[in-house]
This record gives sequence, C-alpha cells and structure tokens, in this order.
Amino acid sequence: MRRRDFLRGLGVGIGAVATGASPARTETRAATPPAIGGVIQTVRGPVPAAELGLTLPHEHVLVDFVGADQVSPARYDADRVFEAVLPPLRQAHELGVRALGECTPEFLGRDPRLLRRLGEATGLHLITNTGLYGVRQDKFLPPYAHTESAAQLAQRWGREFREGIAGTGIRPGFIKSGVDPEPALSATHRKLVTAAALTHRATGLAIAVHTGRGPGLAQLDILRENGVAASAFIWVHAQGARDDDLFAAAERGAWISLDGLNRNSLPRHRHLCVELRRRGHLGQILLSHDAGWFDPAKEGGGVFRPFDLLVPVFLPQLREAGFTADEIDLVTRINPARALAVRPV
Repeated sequence: MRRRDFLRGLGVGIGAVATGASPARTETRAATPPAIGGVIQTVRGPVPAAELGLTLPHEHVLVDFVGADQVSPARYDADRVFEAVLPPLRQAHELGVRALGECTPEFLGRDPRLLRRLGEATGLHLITNTGLYGVRQDKFLPPYAHTESAAQLAQRWGREFREGIAGTGIRPGFIKSGVDPEPALSATHRKLVTAAALTHRATGLAIAVHTGRGPGLAQLDILRENGVAASAFIWVHAQGARDDDLFAAAERGAWISLDGLNRNSLPRHRHLCVELRRRGHLGQILLSHDAGWFDPAKEGGGVFRPFDLLVPVFLPQLREAGFTADEIDLVTRINPARALAVRPV
C-alpha cells in the first residue's frame, strides 16, 4: 500500500501530516506554541495529533521478563490483567491524562487486544509499538533477529504498520527498541537501530530506543547515515544519560525522554527540565513515569506503580521553578503529540 493511500484510508488529509522537521531551539521561546499536525495511531484507530491531550509517552501495562524463548499470552489471564490495570488507568484519566504510550515491545508481553479493551473502558488513547528490544544481552530477541538483515526486520515492522499486529488489525503508533548501556553498540544492536531507521523511512513512525546511559549519539549517527532526521529519535531514559551526551543530542534535534519519574528522581528531573529550558530545548522534552505494570511472574501480578506523580507532584515543582502554564502545556501535551505524530515519507 502506498503511504499516501494509507493516510487517506485513515481519513486524514495528506496536508495535515506533521512535517517531521527537527525541533528548532527558538520554538520554546516563541510566544505562539508550535503547531500540531498529523495523526497519532492508537490501538483504537487514528486520532488527530492536536486532539491527543495530556500524554504520558512512556508507560507500561504488562511486562513479562521471562525471555523471548518462553514468553506467551498463556502465562497470564487477560481478564485478570484487565481488572488489575483498569483502576490505575482510570486514576490517570481523572488526573487529566488523555493518552499513554504503552512501551512494552514484542516478546516482553505486548498485547494489543488487551490495550484496545482498556482504551475502550477508560477513554484513554493507548498507543502500542512495533520493533525489537535488545537489552539484557539480547534476552528478549527471537532467533530470527540474529539471522535476518536490517532490511528484513524492517519489512516485518512495516507489515505490522500496514496490516496490523498478528491479525488484530491494530496498528503500532511508534517503533520501540532497546540497546545495552555499553560504550559501543554491538553488531546486533546496530542492526536494530538500522532496521528502525529503515522502518521510519517507510512508515513515518517515531523511533523510541531504550538507551539510558548507552550510546545515544552513535544511534543518531546511524540514523543520519540512513537519511533519518534526529527529530525522529526519542532518547528513552535520558535522565540516566551523561548530561553532555543528552544536551548534544538535544542540539542535534532529538527528543529527550525523561521518563523514569519517581519520588527519588524528582531533583534530577527538575534539574534537567530547568537546564534544557535554559538551553532552548524545552520543545524537545518528554515527561513520563515508566510505571506500571502487571508482571505474570509475580503473585497477583506484583505491585503496580500508578501513573500519579507527574500531574499532582512534579508539575507544581516546575511551576515553582518558574515554568509558565504555556510551557507546561508544551511539555505535557504539545511535545508528545509532535513526537509521536506519523510523518510523511
């Protein structure tokens, strides 16, 4: 299917799609907020990016760390997970959250049917993903990830975008991958990043990579070599990176995802928000908890950490630091919508 035909099939005009340009440093200083164009592909269908609302771009509903060789829907009861996860999602909605990026990749418990059911029950715009996760020395990679080329992996991921995931008809809204926090990328992880770049070029999906203290700048180099702008890249767990690295990534146009928000991390998150704002990169910050989740390996799914810190606790701290209402709207509503909007190819 041609990209133009796909977008028309979504019921969205071609001209409404986001431009995909790198976030400009001057945008956060302008009196007028940046425009939000394009669509967000949610598990219930496309949503105009301008209507997404306050968004938590990096959270989890279900995660199974058993490994690619054992992971299976048979390891949990979907009804039980639904009942366990519904209350914290409803709480998030009551706090004003309207969208949530569900970042559990394939082979770690990605369940698009469960997400659609939860979205219908809560009214939240839930967004799932395509891609493969190479963290923990490739524990979550299937055998084919080691034998197929980057182009072949990209074909798999592009097929999910065009046709839906595993016969569900549910399309992914972004690419999710992960690399280990080593000084250099392994050959396999370079292939995953290259596959993500090729998938982005074919689909327009954003690329979110679990990176933390890992080689984020090297990933940006790979994207550039494959004709992909830095603004397509979300440095996941950037709060764990070296400051100089994440500031350099921001200078190049990448999204900086400060997604491990918890009570112990509040000073670090506040420092990075203030410093990125000072440097002119407020328009590239994403905020989230990296919270949740139901774990099939634990009794009753374990302890579910709710999505309840950003709005009632951290945003007031930003206000105390001098952030205006428009600036908070930028980082919580406008930035996620622009980062996740499907781009033209």
